[in-house]
Amino acid sequence: PWRVAAARIRRSGRAAMIDLALSPLSWLLCGVAAFALFRRHRIMRASGATIAIVALVLMTPLGANALVALVESRAPPADTCAAHPPAAIVVLGAGLDHRPRDERDAGALSSASVRRLLAGLARFRAQSGAHLYLVGASPFAVPESLLYEDLAEQLGVPPSAITTERTSMTTWQNAQHLAALSPHVPRRIWLVTSALHGARAALAFRANGFEPCPVYSESVYRAPGDPGYFLPRTSALLKADAAIHEIVGGVAYRWRAARASPATQPD
Repeated sequence: PWRVAAARIRRSGRAAMIDLALSPLSWLLCGVAAFALFRRHRIMRASGATIAIVALVLMTPLGANALVALVESRAPPADTCAAHPPAAIVVLGAGLDHRPRDERDAGALSSASVRRLLAGLARFRAQSGAHLYLVGASPFAVPESLLYEDLAEQLGVPPSAITTERTSMTTWQNAQHLAALSPHVPRRIWLVTSALHGARAALAFRANGFEPCPVYSESVYRAPGDPGYFLPRTSALLKADAAIHEIVGGVAYRWRAARASPATQPD
């Protein structure tokens, strides 16, 4: 167990460093530093100023929502399989707000995770004979999928209609580990996630032999509103961070899918 915990801590540390490097706040600090330190170098000063300005724009709702709109527009259309619905409903995790006390501490789930589960339950109740696949581990001892399972059962889903996958830490692993489950998981699935995450999730599951039919729990795009739409905000920074993560992650997943040989793909 301690080796598993150590591996999860290392993965979490690497993920935190990547998130830091991709954040507009880090870009802003680097741009300001370059502008201040290289006063005699016009190119460096101009580059620093440009980076800082771009970062500031991305930290406003205007810039963040422009990025979100770009990412969400690339997601596959939702509910394209309504005429012939799959029986398997796969709900992806969206993270935790804090360390869960135990497997029944559903309050540890982030609001985005709860929205995904509720979207999956709505699809489950809309068709008879459906089966829920709740996917994902967590950086802590309690997998997110077990918190999903407990909450789903509290909301009336029979335990016989739920299967959990408890070891995957990334979207790519979600697909890989689900494909390796026994009994065999149907390859045609409803894939429940957010619109922002939809394109990358669909890519990962297609690359691992699934035929995903998207179900989106939410869109995080917000149209222009009050004057604050043009001013930097913490909420806009978080939204820009998430959109940039999806863009870079999508590029990495396309590269990984292209490198995967047919022999390594599930039947």
